[in-house]
Amino acid sequence: MTSERYNARDAEPRWQRQWDEQAIFVSKNDDSRPKYYVLEMFPYPSGRIHIGHVRNYTLGDVLARFMRAKGFNVLHPMGWDAFGLPAENAAIERKVAPKAWTYDNIAAMKKQLRSIGLSLDWSREFATCDPSYYKHQQKMFLDMLAAGLAEREKRKLNWDPVDMTVLANEQVIDGRGWRSGAVVEQREMSQWVFKITKYSQELLSALDSLDRWPDKVRLMQRNWIGRSEGLLIRFALDQATTPEGESELKIFTTRPDTLFGAKFMAISADHPLAQAAAAKNPALAEFISDIKKIGTAQSIIDTAEKQGFDTGIRAVHPFDPSWKLPVYVANFVLMEYGTGAIFGCPAHDQRDLDFVNKYALGNTPVVCPEGQDPKSFVITDTAYDGDGRMINSRFLDGMTIEQAKDEVAKRLEGEMRGNAPVGERQVNFRLRDWGISRQRYWGCPIPVIHCPKCDVVPVPDDQLPVVLPEDVSFDKPGNALDHHPTWKHVTCPKCGGKAQRETDTMDTFVDSSWYFARFTDPWNATAPTTPGVANRMLPVDQYIGGVEHAILHLLYSRFFTRAMKATGHLALDEPFAGMFTQGMVVHETYQKADGTWVQPAEVKIEVGGNGRRATLLSTGEDVQIGPIEKMSKSKKNTVDPDDIIATYGADVARWFMLSDSPPDRDVIWSDERVQGASRFVQRLWRLVNDAVEVSKTAPATRPASFSDDALLLRKAAHGALDKVTSGVERLHFNVCLAHIREFTNTFSEVLQRAGQPAADLAPDLAWAIREASQILVQLFSPMMPHLAEECWQVLGEKGLVSEANWPQIERDLLIEDSVTLVVQVNGKKRGEVTVATAAQNPEIEAAALALDAVKLALDGKPVRKVIIVPKRIVNVVG
Repeated sequence: MTSERYNARDAEPRWQRQWDEQAIFVSKNDDSRPKYYVLEMFPYPSGRIHIGHVRNYTLGDVLARFMRAKGFNVLHPMGWDAFGLPAENAAIERKVAPKAWTYDNIAAMKKQLRSIGLSLDWSREFATCDPSYYKHQQKMFLDMLAAGLAEREKRKLNWDPVDMTVLANEQVIDGRGWRSGAVVEQREMSQWVFKITKYSQELLSALDSLDRWPDKVRLMQRNWIGRSEGLLIRFALDQATTPEGESELKIFTTRPDTLFGAKFMAISADHPLAQAAAAKNPALAEFISDIKKIGTAQSIIDTAEKQGFDTGIRAVHPFDPSWKLPVYVANFVLMEYGTGAIFGCPAHDQRDLDFVNKYALGNTPVVCPEGQDPKSFVITDTAYDGDGRMINSRFLDGMTIEQAKDEVAKRLEGEMRGNAPVGERQVNFRLRDWGISRQRYWGCPIPVIHCPKCDVVPVPDDQLPVVLPEDVSFDKPGNALDHHPTWKHVTCPKCGGKAQRETDTMDTFVDSSWYFARFTDPWNATAPTTPGVANRMLPVDQYIGGVEHAILHLLYSRFFTRAMKATGHLALDEPFAGMFTQGMVVHETYQKADGTWVQPAEVKIEVGGNGRRATLLSTGEDVQIGPIEKMSKSKKNTVDPDDIIATYGADVARWFMLSDSPPDRDVIWSDERVQGASRFVQRLWRLVNDAVEVSKTAPATRPASFSDDALLLRKAAHGALDKVTSGVERLHFNVCLAHIREFTNTFSEVLQRAGQPAADLAPDLAWAIREASQILVQLFSPMMPHLAEECWQVLGEKGLVSEANWPQIERDLLIEDSVTLVVQVNGKKRGEVTVATAAQNPEIEAAALALDAVKLALDGKPVRKVIIVPKRIVNVVG
């Protein structure tokens, strides 16, 4: 028996050094074994890892270690998503260079990540801000430009007039710039876009093949791509009300069945008809100017008060020349969606109803729910968007919605105006091309030159990378590259005349849209990928990351993979075969009486008769315990991984993260349960040491037969091995840990019963204990690798457990001798019966009918039949 405690502080750095020195996690591209590529979304180098990082990377590490033990050539790399606005903000606030800030943070975070004991191939490490990385990104941009997948086009963008930069929709808060607070304007500007819409249908259809992706993620992607089938309708304009040169207004609708409920037309402020009308109407021009200040984000548009301006123009209803519809310029219609124009049917669309109620345009219901009297069906403040039959719709009355849609389409397709039909069936997508231009310094330079004579000229390949200048100043608002005295001034590669570099840099989503491919051969200095290697190592077998990236990052990566295929860098379409979105780590909040937030480390929790009480460690004053929320710096409910590792060790942190909750759900941080994980580590350490002591006399060869205890232990060991193996493969890590605990309990009970010196122990039991010790250590080795290495050494095994093959399951030991069945009488549970696994139905029936509870329930009534569901239920019908 050993009384020595496991010392994580000594063991963990020691084993980490040994793993590094032996380079056992380095993956070789010429390895003949089957590959397995596991990848967690790489981090932004903010300077500190948080406890969520520990969970995310532990999930991937367990899988990587397991698959390595199963004989795969595992690729498990790490890098840094290093460009972005936070570095520029740091440069402005701290007066430091973005590059120095970024690389200092990388060094600090790398040290922290190493302390977790991750089985990463650090030889493949890169940061996206390394010129050796973005050189190849620039090359791919040029290839995509040549292939027609990159273009320069004019777009309406959010412009911050103080910071003098374009803002993403998410950076516009209540119509103001997130940093400057200035009222955001909409400006038409030229920017570079990737033509992701060329793959709209392909990106949508391929989601059906991604059966190892969460359904919720695939649904989010489907909704973002937004395929809709509908009708393009050409409304004629009343020439007496229309600006010269305008004769019709095109709209796309998915609800042509509601045409007879139309009350108005609405067009975008940027629509040509709106511009033509505003040219002669100063009030309309001022209205357009005002609504352009709210930004372009759909969320802002949806929540803003619905506003419109009657242009005086009238559109003619396609089924009734005498029916004229007012044409409004409206703040909720965007030019980039559909045709930039709609018809409003307020009875069946809430947005349209809010609009007509404001402007007193009225509504006419044209779809009546089944069972409702059409004569009494009215709409007031809530639109009806459900199913039903057509009413108030002339020739459509009585039809279903689908029948009405088809009838309207047929009629308008058959009606010609000029050389084109009035109606035309179309498929539209919500997805828009990906604008990648950003007016900021710390990003990948876009490799083009603007020449007064030659227009846009690609930077020649032999001049790549276009490297960011380091001597930049952030004293002026706007893009530091624009203000640099020399960097942007160049000679045109075509004509030799004076020209300027593009000063916009790429959206950082571009950097993360292909990094997984670069990891396959980051040493290739001449091309983004080595196709033979990339095509063999890709797709990523298991990708792990937060659900917050379920739309844009994953969608852009799927597009980029196709673009790389089109330009000859890859030969596949989908980058990630399996996708897993882990939950967050959450913690209760603590607040002092004055409202200030307090960190968990500053609080003492006591449990008494009146429940849990929190006090401040420093003063003893009461602290209010608040709700459990996502960890955030603002509410100070964060836990520092360094503190946890220093106190308990990395293995305890890893075990807690895996055991406390299913990995796709949030895990509630609990100091008590962390301490429980720490106690379990010590229990495993003692158990292995005790087992080694007891099994010293174990024979080298397997005994011919086993006693009851030996057989019990072997069944428990191989049963746990079977369950943990299948559990890891399904990413059910918390279930795996429960099986390990269960096995540990059985193991401890057998050891207690053995209770005698090793010399007196039966050889078969000693051998079973030895085998169980090896299996136990290997079972928890992916989760707690440092403890496992220490225990492996105690067992006297050769080499490292991190390099050992996964144990073989003896299937014969999984066969149960008996099975317990639930017994029901007329569908109601009355008891259970245990029978031999091989028992036949007559034997099972007799055993069930012999139960006193069954006899009592039947109360002398004859048995009509007995239904037996194998290995589950016996239902007696009386």
